[in-house]
Amino acid sequence: MCGIVGAVAERNVVEILLEGLKRLEYRGYDSAGVALLQDDGTLNRIRRTGKVQELVDAVTSDNALGTTGIAHTRWATHGGVTEANAHPHFSAERVAVVHNGIIENYLDLRDQLRAKGYTFTSDTDTETIAHTVNEELKAGHPLLKAVQNSVKQFHGAYGTVIMDKQDPAKVVVARSGSPLVIGLGLGENFIASDQMALLPVTRRFIFLEEGDVAEITRREVNIFDQAGQPVEREIVESNIEHDAGDKAGYRHYMLKEIHEQPTVVRNALKGRLEEHGLAPDIFGEGAENVLANVKHVQIIACGTSYHAGMTARYWLEQYANVSCGVEIASEFRYRKSVVHENSLLVTISQSGETADTLAALRLAKELGYMSSLTICNVPGSSLVRESDLAFMTKAGAEIGVASTKAFTTQLTAFLMLTLAIGKHNGLSETDSKQIVQALHSLPAKLEETLTISEGIEDLAEEFADKNHSLFLGRGDQYPIAMEGALKLKEISYIHAEAYASGELKHGPLALIDEEMPVIVVAPNNELLEKLKSNVEEVRARGGIMYVFADKNARFSSDETMRVINVPHCEPAIAPIIYTLPLQLLSYYVALIKGTDVDQPRNLAKSVTVE
Repeated sequence: MCGIVGAVAERNVVEILLEGLKRLEYRGYDSAGVALLQDDGTLNRIRRTGKVQELVDAVTSDNALGTTGIAHTRWATHGGVTEANAHPHFSAERVAVVHNGIIENYLDLRDQLRAKGYTFTSDTDTETIAHTVNEELKAGHPLLKAVQNSVKQFHGAYGTVIMDKQDPAKVVVARSGSPLVIGLGLGENFIASDQMALLPVTRRFIFLEEGDVAEITRREVNIFDQAGQPVEREIVESNIEHDAGDKAGYRHYMLKEIHEQPTVVRNALKGRLEEHGLAPDIFGEGAENVLANVKHVQIIACGTSYHAGMTARYWLEQYANVSCGVEIASEFRYRKSVVHENSLLVTISQSGETADTLAALRLAKELGYMSSLTICNVPGSSLVRESDLAFMTKAGAEIGVASTKAFTTQLTAFLMLTLAIGKHNGLSETDSKQIVQALHSLPAKLEETLTISEGIEDLAEEFADKNHSLFLGRGDQYPIAMEGALKLKEISYIHAEAYASGELKHGPLALIDEEMPVIVVAPNNELLEKLKSNVEEVRARGGIMYVFADKNARFSSDETMRVINVPHCEPAIAPIIYTLPLQLLSYYVALIKGTDVDQPRNLAKSVTVE
C-alpha cells in the first residue's frame, strides 16, 4: 500500500519518478502526485486522483522539470480520495513531504500546530509532518536536524521523504515501521519504498533500519541511527527481476501469475530438493542445528499467508510429529501468549514488509522463542533481515493484488520444512519417500491441472447474478476452501465464506438455497466419504453445488451438482493442486462481474500499516 519514489540528480528526474510510480501500481492506491524543485527555486506540485496515468498526462501537459523530486501513490487512511488529500503535502510552499504509514498522534500535533498559526488544507495525518518539520526549520535548524527533531514527536509508523526548497539538491528520509530503500547511482541517488521502483536506474541498494534518518545528495548518503549517531549500512547488489510491464499475452497479471505457478514451484524446488530428500541448510546457514531441536512451531501471518500457515499445521502435526500453532499476526501481537519449549517462530509474507507480521516477529524475539524463520518472496526485505533463518520462495514479482503464485510457493516451502523437521522427529521412511516423490511430481501436476481452465471458465458464467457463496473443505483442504473464498471476495466482490464441511449442521445449513452456490474441494483421500455425506446434506436442502473432485472420487454431474474433475495427485500435495481451480474460478467470475482484477477496490498488495 502506498508507494514512494524520490531522486536527487543532475538530470531531469521526472521520468524516473513517474516510471517508479508505475512499477509500484501493484501495491494498491487511489491517487498519485509529484513535487519537483525547479531551477527557479520554486516547488512545483502536481496531484491527481485515480490511476498513475492521470498524473503522467498532467505532468506531460505541464512540461514539468526538476533535478530533485519526490513522488507518491496514496492508499487512503485519513481523509477521502481527493486531490487535496493526495501526496506530496506542503508547508508554507517551502517543505514538501511524502509519507507511508500512520502518525497516530496527528490530532494532538494538529492542535499544537494550529495554535502556532499553521493552516491545514487536507484531512491527512501526513500534513502534520510537513508543518512540524517547517517549524523546526524556522527555529534555525538545517533540514537533517529538523527531521531528526521532528520524528521524536511522531507516534506511529512512517517512511517519509522531505524536501526543503531553501536547501535544494538534497532530501532527508526517515524510517520507522514502514520500509525505505536507498538506490545508489553515479552522481545521483534515489529513494523508494520498494526496490522494484528503482530497478531501471540502479541495482545497488541500502535498506534502512528501524529508526534510521538519512541525508541524501547527488554524491553522498549519510545515515544516522535512532540515537542520532552516524552508521554504515550494507550495500546490497540486487538481481531481482521485474516484469510489471509485460503480461506475456495474458489479459491480466493475475491470469499470467496463475499460469506461472508450475514454473515458480519448479524454481522453488531447484537446488533444494534432491533425488531422495532435501539438500542441506536450505533454510539458512545453521538451520540443521535449529530444526533438529524443534518441538513446537508457531506460525504468524496475515491474509493469504495465514491460510498457507493453516495448511502447514496439518502437515507438521501429521508428518513431522511436532505441535503447531497458527495465529493472525494482528491478534498475536496484542495478546499475552505462552512460548512452548524449543519453539520455532515462522513468519510468512510475500513482501516481507507486512506491518503486523513484522511487529509480531519483534515481539517474539522479546518473548524468547528458540529461533525465527521467515518464508518470504522478497530478498532484503525487513522480515528476511530480522529473522534468524530465511527461505526465499523465488516466486518472482507478483503484480496482481490477489496473491496466487506466492501462495503456492509458500505451501511448497512448508512441505519442505515438514520434511526438514520431520526427519528429527520420527517421520516415517514411507511418508518421507511419498512426500519427496510428490514434490518431484508437483510442477507437472500443476501444469496438468491448468488444462481444466476452459471448463472452469464455462462454470463461472453461472455466478453472474450471485451475491453470496459458500466454500467447503475437510482436513487440509479446509484452509484451501478459505483461500478460495478470499480470492472470490477480493476480486469479484461476491460475499464468500468458507467452512470445514463437518460444521455445516452447526449453523451454515441455514444459508442453503438455490441462490447460494456451494463450492466443494474433494480430493480422493481418507476424508472423502465423510465429505460426500456433507454434500448430500446440501443436496437435500436444494443447494446448487460446484465440486472440484479427484477424477477417481466418483462424483457425477446432475441438475444440482456441477463436477469439475481434477487430476489425481498424492495426498501430500493435494492442497497445492486444488488451489489452482479456485484461483481460476475467482478470476473468471471477476471477468463476468467486470471488476478490476489486478487492482481490486480498497485493497493493497503490501500492507505496511496495521
